[in-house]
Amino acid sequence: MLKLTNSSAIRFSALFALFMSIVSTSTLAAYDRNQAVPVEKVVYGQVESIKHVTETQLVEDRNLGWKTFGGALIGGVVGHQFGGGSGQDVATVLGALLGGAAANRYGNSTRTLEYKLIEMMINLDDGTQVMVIQDLDPGLTFVAGDEVRVVYLKGYVRVDIAM
Repeated sequence: MLKLTNSSAIRFSALFALFMSIVSTSTLAAYDRNQAVPVEKVVYGQVESIKHVTETQLVEDRNLGWKTFGGALIGGVVGHQFGGGSGQDVATVLGALLGGAAANRYGNSTRTLEYKLIEMMINLDDGTQVMVIQDLDPGLTFVAGDEVRVVYLKGYVRVDIAM
């Protein structure tokens, strides 16, 4: 028999909201797309060759511990609604164990991400060559012979069509 009191429902709702806020804050982006980045230097050149590359990366779920904890918490709250006295304590513990086990088993997810990249060999105007690998931008296509600008930023490089 399921006994759900108002105070139990409020506690369950509060704990569930707290759990969801903890899980959702860990998925925020690590950078701001509209952030200005200082340019170290800009050089110009011509694309010699292009190669399209696909890179696959295995991504593991880093929230597994929180999912297991959340499953145990929810299972314990649901189990606490059954029985009375020591039977209620047993039901709470069993609910927590089953909820944690289910979240651990079904919450464990690994997936692969596929990145489409473009590898460019560029002859710079000063006579040197550089090879740049960057994300493929469908709105920005390159062909051999294109005049390009190579923008050196702190820690990385970006190639664009010269203007």
